[in-house]
Amino acid sequence: MRLLIMDQDPANHDAYQRSFRILSGDVDPEDCLDGEALSGEEPGVDLVSLECVFHVVGDSAVEEVQRSVVTDSPFAVAFVGVSADLDVKEWVGRIRELDPSINLVLVANDRRLSPPELQTLAGPPDKIFYLVGPTESAEIVQITRALSRRWEIDRELAAARTALSLQVAALEQHVAELATNEGRARHLASYDTLTDAPNRLAFLRALGERGRQPGMFAVAALDLDRFKLINDSLGHLAGDEVIRQTCRTLKSVIPEGGMVARLAGDEFGLLFDAAGDEAAAMVCERMVVATGASMRVLGHKVQVSASAGVVVAPESGARDPVDLMRQADLALNDAKRSGRNLARLFEPRMDEGIRVRRAVESGLGRAIARGELTMLFQPIVANGSYEIVGFEALMRWYTDEFGPISPGTFIPIAEETDLIHELGDWALIQSLEAAKGWPEQYVSVNFSPRQFRRPNFVGNIVERVQRAGIDPQRLQIEITETAIFDDAERAADTLYKLRQMGFRVVLDDFGTGYSSLDNLRKFALDGLKIERSFIDGLERERESAAIVRSIVQLGRALNLEVIAEGVETRGQVALLRAAGASHLQGFLFSHAIGANDAQALANAGFVDRPGGLVGSMADEVA
Repeated sequence: MRLLIMDQDPANHDAYQRSFRILSGDVDPEDCLDGEALSGEEPGVDLVSLECVFHVVGDSAVEEVQRSVVTDSPFAVAFVGVSADLDVKEWVGRIRELDPSINLVLVANDRRLSPPELQTLAGPPDKIFYLVGPTESAEIVQITRALSRRWEIDRELAAARTALSLQVAALEQHVAELATNEGRARHLASYDTLTDAPNRLAFLRALGERGRQPGMFAVAALDLDRFKLINDSLGHLAGDEVIRQTCRTLKSVIPEGGMVARLAGDEFGLLFDAAGDEAAAMVCERMVVATGASMRVLGHKVQVSASAGVVVAPESGARDPVDLMRQADLALNDAKRSGRNLARLFEPRMDEGIRVRRAVESGLGRAIARGELTMLFQPIVANGSYEIVGFEALMRWYTDEFGPISPGTFIPIAEETDLIHELGDWALIQSLEAAKGWPEQYVSVNFSPRQFRRPNFVGNIVERVQRAGIDPQRLQIEITETAIFDDAERAADTLYKLRQMGFRVVLDDFGTGYSSLDNLRKFALDGLKIERSFIDGLERERESAAIVRSIVQLGRALNLEVIAEGVETRGQVALLRAAGASHLQGFLFSHAIGANDAQALANAGFVDRPGGLVGSMADEVA
């Protein structure tokens, strides 16, 4: 603790020193300024050490205060002796100006200045005091104690206020950052990051707002034709650039006031005012034409085309955004089925599919009990010898109301409900039962992503195989990359357990996944199945042929079987033979057949001669 004593009388300096030494116990309390005892005081309680700085001249005292401020060693209290020839006004004013926190104590034999004058000179009033003589040591010591403690508290409060100010400033900055992030998050929640176009949520919101306003308007869904081929052949960076350029093109041709949104993948939503069906269809046709141009993407020339479906909202009545989007999607699907690269106007007949879907969903749960489900088997043959190595199990559903229903229709519906587990268990049991009578061929069973993520997936398969008395090596499990993409770590553990138990694992529809090569690196597999769309374009499209050759070479490099499914022509067989595919499957060898016919074919060991395949065709292909 530092104290400043400015007094023109050096004798008073000694008296101050004796008074303050009382606090450390060095001087008898009675040896004080006026010989008075310090009643009730215990030496050394509050201030065990004091640094007292004495000055006789006012200028030097002011300089001392200035040094204390510069060196950050301020004085807590300054005692200023007031005499007739000392200009107290000048000194206390300068001291206060240099150090606003110091406590000033004027010591005099009479009150030369009034309280208002003191406050004006060296205020604030709680930091300036008057001691009118004669002054006792006890009084000096007590005021020193009190003002020193007061000074400490003031400094602590000042530090706390500074810290609080910093915290408030930091909080204000944080609030500002939160506001910025909130704005950014709000933007991200409503806009697509790739194209900066409104996303599905923003599109549906705008569609709902437009539906509450008068006037007719159109809603269209547009997506690119065979966009997957661009991604597969040129990579996702090229695909992203195609998406961006397509979005810019759509924005440039949409009617004024219209909206272009990226809904998902290569699908865009369009909203614009239209006078009627014909006008809306013409707008969509212009957009299809505009997007059907060649692009320069990452050094490659890419030919792009698009299909669109459009519906016009009625002048009055129901204008539900979700329903309008569904109708636009139905029209888009019709455009795809009709040959692509065109626009279709929604027609009520397209909604018939929804009624069928609901009927399918309600009847699927009763299909097993009614005996409407059947398992068929399609042989998988070795390329070259055409020896049957296995059969793929394929589920079929026949109904009295609708006749045969494609698995492409009812499997996705079952996947959305727990029915997929019931159907999957039934299919596995039937497949294993059929395989029991085969000499040595395996049965290949497809498992959906939802089945694969089932907690007891491995245990359920092991139990079924043990009950059937089948060697695990005679069950081939077909899964898609979708099944393992969401939780790669869990999928790797599941596949490891299956392989350890002897089951075969094949990656189905290879080439359509999002990270095929990465999955091959992570997961131990027995084989790959080339997606049938690549086989379909093998003889017509140079890109499909290149993809098939690449997949075969990759599989051979990794010592994996490569199964080509969907083989229907001798030309495809020749090209697959040349590429080096290890196994073939398709209508050219056999359609999916019942369990009894599969049993006979398995006993024969080779496919029969459909169109003279075995024998003359084998020689021709060779």
